[in-house]
Amino acid sequence: MRILYYNWVDYLDDEGRGGGVSVYQVNLLRALKDVPEIDAAFLSSGLSYDLSDRTPRWQVVRHGKERETMRYEIINSGCLSPAHHSFGNPAQVAHPETEQVLADFLRANGPFDVVHFNNLEGVPANVLSLRSAFPGTKFVLTLHNYYPVCPQVNLWFDERENCTDFNAGARCVHCLEHKPAEHLTQKANGLAHWLKLRGIRPGTWQFDLVFRSAIRAGSLGSRAIGRFRKKAPALSARDISEQAAGFVQRRAEMVRLINENCDNVLCVSDRVGEIAAAHGIDPSLLHTSYIGSEQAECFARTRPRPSLLQPDGTLTLGYLGYMRRDKGFFFLLDALERLPEELSRKIRLLVAARVGPDSPMARMNALKGKLADLTHVDGYGHDDLDRLLEQVDVGLIPVMWQDNLPQVAIEMHARHIPLLTSDLGGAHELAHCPDMVFSAGDASGFADRVRFLLEGGLDTDRYWKGAMAPVSMQGHLDDLLAVYRSGVSG
Repeated sequence: MRILYYNWVDYLDDEGRGGGVSVYQVNLLRALKDVPEIDAAFLSSGLSYDLSDRTPRWQVVRHGKERETMRYEIINSGCLSPAHHSFGNPAQVAHPETEQVLADFLRANGPFDVVHFNNLEGVPANVLSLRSAFPGTKFVLTLHNYYPVCPQVNLWFDERENCTDFNAGARCVHCLEHKPAEHLTQKANGLAHWLKLRGIRPGTWQFDLVFRSAIRAGSLGSRAIGRFRKKAPALSARDISEQAAGFVQRRAEMVRLINENCDNVLCVSDRVGEIAAAHGIDPSLLHTSYIGSEQAECFARTRPRPSLLQPDGTLTLGYLGYMRRDKGFFFLLDALERLPEELSRKIRLLVAARVGPDSPMARMNALKGKLADLTHVDGYGHDDLDRLLEQVDVGLIPVMWQDNLPQVAIEMHARHIPLLTSDLGGAHELAHCPDMVFSAGDASGFADRVRFLLEGGLDTDRYWKGAMAPVSMQGHLDDLLAVYRSGVSG
């Protein structure tokens, strides 16, 4: 079986872009190497540009620390990635030249039994219509985010609130306040690509000297453009209406293309499937496929703790990830600041996240005088997880958006650490325990759950009996292969 995987960024990207999807793709392709009947290739698009020849084309990846002929990229895609770099551009739906490049690639390197899109960022969604030109090829799409129905990818309005209604496209018009200038982004990507082809890799002083200097100059230009736009007249009602109509059409076209051309749409949690169906994606195409994780092996070698409370009656909460509003970090600060003293003095907090902006850092440090203890670790790697999480009694997933299924939730769950989650996203599906769920953004609800835990209210035996085992890479691979080999979804 020959499989082509697509994502907007190369899974061995020198700059480490792509987050959890890239980690997943690395693990998956590594696992597939041990399956003799599988021949897998990988394609990316939307990041590599040529400063001298602007013609869209494909080529073998010729840069990076690893050289494998199975890795390809589209050069000069009409659709920039990630999504916010081409926000509102009709090329996210249709760009004939880029669509032709993918068609040429499939003919030159196929036939493929399966083309598995792990994203549609970086290519026009109309590439899905190529399905009719390759009748022997199954088209599979995994929804790791909500890009088909949200140009911001995460249904997160204006970087501040969960988006439940795009108001016939009008909210999209005002959602992305600071959109990078596309021509400057293309030039920056072109320079980066030129440097990498010459062996000057990200992280080296040569790359940083040339590329970062260019980026600083570009940023100054972008800020100047931004100042100009602020001085320009506000959008008229007609302009807003026309742009809003474009976003309505974008959503409708992407949903139509998926429904008409995808053989299967895989959802990384049940919640993702519910949201996809609510936005018009055919439920008969949807299939929940929890992604596999190498962290799943921790489940067999760890055991639930007999008691969540320490001998002194304190409880250690752990927050891992990013100091971002959508991840719930700012809400967590609010909730802890408002926590009654009889609760806060019994809480120890571990925050493992890269240093953030001055204001949240100052607020976090101020909590040291309110909580029993607070430890901040400036980021972490997977090799650090056992040591870091050894002291954590309960994991925190206080997300403010429909976070598909956070990797950090899987990492803690796999070590038998109960999760206290908001009701958004898929994290609460790991345990199916309503006692450990609060309404997103509800500080008093969060305090109620903390009190519940401090009073010993959680029956840990019942919690773990109702919990799902984390999915191993082998388990996930078995599910994928069943989807690939079957003509039936769901």
